[in-house]
Amino acid sequence: MEENNYDLLVIGGGINGAGIANHAAQGGLKVLLVEQGDLAGATSSASSKLIHGGLRYLEHREFRLVREALSEREILLRMAPHLVWPLSFVLPHHAGLRPGWLIRLGLLLYDHLGGRRKLAASKGINLRKHAWGALLKAEFRRGFVYSDCWADDARLVVANAMQCRELGGTVRTRTRMLKAQREGRQWRVELQTQDGRSETVRARALVNAAGPWVERVLREALHLGTRDSVRLVKGSHIVVPALHDGPQAYILQHQDGRIVFVLPYEGRYSLIGTTDVVHQGEPGEVYCSDEEVAYLCELVGDYFQQPPHPADVVWRYAGVRPLYDDRRGNPSAITRDYTMRLDREGAPVLSIFGGKLTTYRQLARHALQQLQSYFERMQLPATPPVLPGGNLPDADFEAFHQQLCRQYTGLPADLLRRLAHCYGDRLERLLAGAASEADLGRHFGAGLYEREVRYLQREEWALSAEDILWRRTKLGLHLSEAERQALADWLAT
Repeated sequence: MEENNYDLLVIGGGINGAGIANHAAQGGLKVLLVEQGDLAGATSSASSKLIHGGLRYLEHREFRLVREALSEREILLRMAPHLVWPLSFVLPHHAGLRPGWLIRLGLLLYDHLGGRRKLAASKGINLRKHAWGALLKAEFRRGFVYSDCWADDARLVVANAMQCRELGGTVRTRTRMLKAQREGRQWRVELQTQDGRSETVRARALVNAAGPWVERVLREALHLGTRDSVRLVKGSHIVVPALHDGPQAYILQHQDGRIVFVLPYEGRYSLIGTTDVVHQGEPGEVYCSDEEVAYLCELVGDYFQQPPHPADVVWRYAGVRPLYDDRRGNPSAITRDYTMRLDREGAPVLSIFGGKLTTYRQLARHALQQLQSYFERMQLPATPPVLPGGNLPDADFEAFHQQLCRQYTGLPADLLRRLAHCYGDRLERLLAGAASEADLGRHFGAGLYEREVRYLQREEWALSAEDILWRRTKLGLHLSEAERQALADWLAT
């Protein structure tokens, strides 16, 4: 029974749940994280994959959220230089939309609100003379360039879960919480594993970080009412063959007030998104519609000389944002900030509404501050520790990659770059003793070898081909259907 007693049980293995569990383990608590599917299996792997302040949130006067998000960019650059890196954004000025002076004023505020140090300051450019304007239509003469960051969203979740485990926490995927009830100053929780086995655990406190399922957990599993609710807003993305060369991204304004990003993706593709559509169905049943594909292609076509067409789409995905319902009618105007509700009637349960990838660390700290009175011995570190894989000399990814190329002369540089981005300094564990590609075992295609698959199974909770191809790596785009099926068959045996 002693092994089944925990200080804190966290429900939900997305970025918020993994971040809270990790912070709790850093604070010395005995933590259990349970996730009904795979880590980052829903919203947290279906994002725009950006660590950004949210330039358009300034229009909604969400200054605290923007300041908090901007300050997190450089912290995450230090914590995970293999998973997060700077990205320059080009914003063409559309004369019929926001005035140029307003955009410039917003960018100046953006530059200074979060204490920028490493990232470059914003500037204006002449799109007709600058190389980054060559692919745009002739009417776009003026533009702006500013900095934010790109992130591997699903791997950021996994890194937090790994750190939680290494600090003594327990992480259980494919484990559903069936029900929980208060017994004095503890929760008695019934869990069910993927094979149908039941298990009972006890915890002094619960955190409900189930994302789109947060209300369902409260009402159906905990049998608690709530005055708060989430608004499920679907965001869809499409991937097409690269629309431009170069490392820059584009941010495009639309007549309806939304903005859409065109992001360099996986070397030879462009990632375009996102939409804002109220979702009425089951949180787990979400897809990118043909109408959304047409909307995204049309918007890019307003700016680019050679726009994408729906037939060009090689992959589409959608996720449900569990936004706190602030009763605004326009989905784009709903706050991206987070709200927490603590039920103190007996053993506590803290429910998380909303939140975004960029601010997950601050959300986790605030969540544990809410629970501080229940765990007097909890002490959160003043300086955030580097995430697993992030211990690169001077946080310099390029220098680290060059070092790997000198160390592993028998392996291709592009393979080492991809692996370094995925695993950082943990790559040494994966490649130990490998002198050539032949030492990596069976090749499944696109540089995915048996050695990496077994590492993901052993270290990162990967069970299925989908876990490996679309979350732990992004190699699903680069493998043929036959190659993807071959991996699935190999895993099944």
